[in-house]
Amino acid sequence: MDVFVLNLLNGISWGSILFLVASGLSLILGVMGILNLTHGAMYMVGAFVGWSIAVQYGLSFWLAALIGGLSAGLISLVIERGFLRHLYKQLNEQVLLTFGLVHILINSTIWIWGARSRAPFTTPFLSGSVSIMGWSYPMTRIAIIVIGGLLATGLWWLTNKTRVGAMVRAGMDDREMTMGLGINLPLVSVGVFFLGAFLAGFAGVIGAQVLGVYPGLAMDILLLALVVVIIGGVGSVGGALLGSMVIGIVDSFGKALFPNFAMFTIYLAMVVSLSVRPRGLLGRKI
Repeated sequence: MDVFVLNLLNGISWGSILFLVASGLSLILGVMGILNLTHGAMYMVGAFVGWSIAVQYGLSFWLAALIGGLSAGLISLVIERGFLRHLYKQLNEQVLLTFGLVHILINSTIWIWGARSRAPFTTPFLSGSVSIMGWSYPMTRIAIIVIGGLLATGLWWLTNKTRVGAMVRAGMDDREMTMGLGINLPLVSVGVFFLGAFLAGFAGVIGAQVLGVYPGLAMDILLLALVVVIIGGVGSVGGALLGSMVIGIVDSFGKALFPNFAMFTIYLAMVVSLSVRPRGLLGRKI
């Protein structure tokens, strides 16, 4: 039972990291109709910027998380304003452009920071462990779960209980009608794009406590975020949370029980989800 609980906590903490990335990707696709494949690269950029601030310059870990998120958000604004705003409703062009930008960002990261991996880092406050059922469990993973829960609650409140959230949901349902009512949907969309990238960059620093920092994060995280969005559904914070928890827990138990087939279990969960509900568990029409 104690091993079950530890694997469950590992899955929830891993799912919390995936939620921070996938929620932004899901909202961007739902509101703007843009499949932004650079989203995983925003996670990578946030991780490297955060490493520089927290480790290289010895500043606060939480400041590193904030600046990592802001760096990813600002880069994403340049990408959206410079390129993607000309490609609305052109899915093939979006995929080709953003996939090319992923490689540019990966190579730029290698040019600036080098290709070697950096070890996981955290704040001294979270460097210890707690006892759970007689087992030592890292404080970093507990912190990730708490941060993920707080941000999930905040995103739910923003999208369901505020005027801005009502605009976002209206834009998902009927873009033309929403703009006809006088709502500045392009400005709302840019805000969603920035917020999504900020969360990805922020997650890069928070997730570095577990995964470390390396250039391959851009593609590794992107693939898992896409799986989460497919399972949870497009444009739904609740769907992103549910999908990320499913993938996090399946991955954790898959690695513990079937270490040679861990990735197979993730994609099996996606296949089953698509077979049962093609739009995702809590997906919206786009």
